[in-house]
Amino acid sequence: MSIRTERVASLFQREIAQILGTEFSDQLHPMVTVTGVRVTADLSIAYVDVSVMGDSQGQKQAVLSKLKDLTPRVRKSLGRAIRHQVKSIPEIRFFLDETLEHASRMDELFGKIRQERSHRGSDTHPETETDG
Repeated sequence: MSIRTERVASLFQREIAQILGTEFSDQLHPMVTVTGVRVTADLSIAYVDVSVMGDSQGQKQAVLSKLKDLTPRVRKSLGRAIRHQVKSIPEIRFFLDETLEHASRMDELFGKIRQERSHRGSDTHPETETDG
């Protein structure tokens, strides 16, 4: 990404997070966090990554579906918020960011590996060890 697209993406991330947190917080349960925004080179499309704090995948998908339904209203609010900073308001596309879930799963797996290794290390028998 160019410096301009990075700046615009950062502006969109900040503003969309603000909009979701204030105007639509009552419609989005549980909590939604905007984790990143990527924009096309011509600034016509903004890909918005969101993390949803929920218990099940079904609940997260329901929130994502609700976000997609709210997209025209979010875009309109974004237009009002940044109308003097960009020439046109991009099309907004929401995506579920599952990075935290993947990281948590990896931590869990690494923990199991460490536990197995430490368990194997404590299984050595003193009679097989030699005095050097």
